[in-house]
Amino acid sequence: MKTIELTDLELVNEFIGGNEGAIEVLVRRYKNKVYTYIYLTVRNQHLAEDLFQDTFVKVIKSLQEGKYQDNGRLLPWIMRIAHNLIIDHYRREKQLNTFSNDDYEQDLFNSVKFAEDNVEQQMVYSQVLSDVRRLIDQLPPDQKEIILLRHYGDLSFKEIADQTNVSINTALGRMRYALINMRRLIKEHDICLSVK
Repeated sequence: MKTIELTDLELVNEFIGGNEGAIEVLVRRYKNKVYTYIYLTVRNQHLAEDLFQDTFVKVIKSLQEGKYQDNGRLLPWIMRIAHNLIIDHYRREKQLNTFSNDDYEQDLFNSVKFAEDNVEQQMVYSQVLSDVRRLIDQLPPDQKEIILLRHYGDLSFKEIADQTNVSINTALGRMRYALINMRRLIKEHDICLSVK
């Protein structure tokens, strides 16, 4: 059987058994979701790349040390590691009293390719995505985190609740308030989020 067709658990077991290629399949399987979540949280390409690499180094080390107990939730486990590394980074940065200001003009959404759209549609779509990102950035941190985990991390509300150590009702409530706040901001700033 090809490794690419194996389940997460089978790939983990293959890797623990010595098949280095199995971890490469897992990284390829989840790299877009993990990197996107990290990037949208830190908004810095170089930092996101470093944290992404650190995440998978920690995943590999934890798997080798037998710290992963399979419950069919490998992606949320990886996302939790990424989340904790982000928090650790900002704690260290706060202790050092430093901040990074580079790469903030670069927007992940501006690099999206639209082969079948004309230039005007590409520009409108890019502007809509940029506007949505700015709206998300204006939310309180707990609401912003829920939006990122749900829509960019593709986690269920149960997974979000587990990862953020809150109840499902609290996670749902934060999402509700995030959407209410975004609608209010759209109205206040007269933003049009229509692509066509």
